[in-house]
Amino acid sequence: MSHKAGFINIIGNPNVGKSTLMNAFVGERLSIITSKAQTTRHRIFGIVNGDDFQMVFSDTPGIIKPAYELQTSMMDFVKSAFEDADVLLYMVEVGERELKDEAFFKKITHAKVPVLLLLNKIDKSNQEHLEEQVALWKEKVPNAEIYPLSALNNFNVDTVFNRILELLPQSPPYFPKDALTDKPERFFVNEIIREKILLNYQKEIPYSVEIETEEFIESDDIIHIKAVIMVERDSQKGIIIGHKGSALKKVGMESRVEMEKFFGKQVHIELFVKVNKDWRNNTYQLRRFGYNNK
Repeated sequence: MSHKAGFINIIGNPNVGKSTLMNAFVGERLSIITSKAQTTRHRIFGIVNGDDFQMVFSDTPGIIKPAYELQTSMMDFVKSAFEDADVLLYMVEVGERELKDEAFFKKITHAKVPVLLLLNKIDKSNQEHLEEQVALWKEKVPNAEIYPLSALNNFNVDTVFNRILELLPQSPPYFPKDALTDKPERFFVNEIIREKILLNYQKEIPYSVEIETEEFIESDDIIHIKAVIMVERDSQKGIIIGHKGSALKKVGMESRVEMEKFFGKQVHIELFVKVNKDWRNNTYQLRRFGYNNK
């Protein structure tokens, strides 16, 4: 029996709905979704298997002009998404008119592989505005097929999925057929804690934080997790912990509930906070946290 497989890479500005779309395709919450920009820091694979196909979806950080070393590394993940794509999904939201980086935009318009331009959040638009947007993007990206959709409401997601399947090359699978992602369990522990910090703290705090899971011990009925929240300054440590530890306790409780859903079993979690000065500009630290893989 012939088998199709390929890498489908999702790119676009921050906050256009890339993670929501990938999670809609994969049917699992693999990528953090919040209303804050720059939520995705890594390139995360979500794998969809059928009897005769394997789709490897790749969610990437939103395209930005880097301000520090961590963001440079995030943009390297986006560059790599151009290099191995079999199908590129370029995602824009209704009302958007350009990509924040001209060089990336050129790569899209000159791509050698099929490009599907996904016009997301159409539930926030009317027919007239939508037609004007479709015309605008047809002109800007003439090599793309355009699909209006709402990733959040699952509108037109199946149509896009079926089109990707048609475009996939003949190939054996790249990952085991029961794989859901290329990331280990600890990665998702870190991401779940980071999501709760994004939701519970304001301003710069969430962007100054990195999580490291030091222990992940799984038995039949429970998982014991010990994780460290790294911050850049002493003042941030106090904010994360909160009055009498109340803020940290809330993050721990919300993370545990989410992890129990994700892993399908009871979770016991211990959280600690440490100061790791200026880690976002430290190449050694970034490599340790899975960035800067040059």
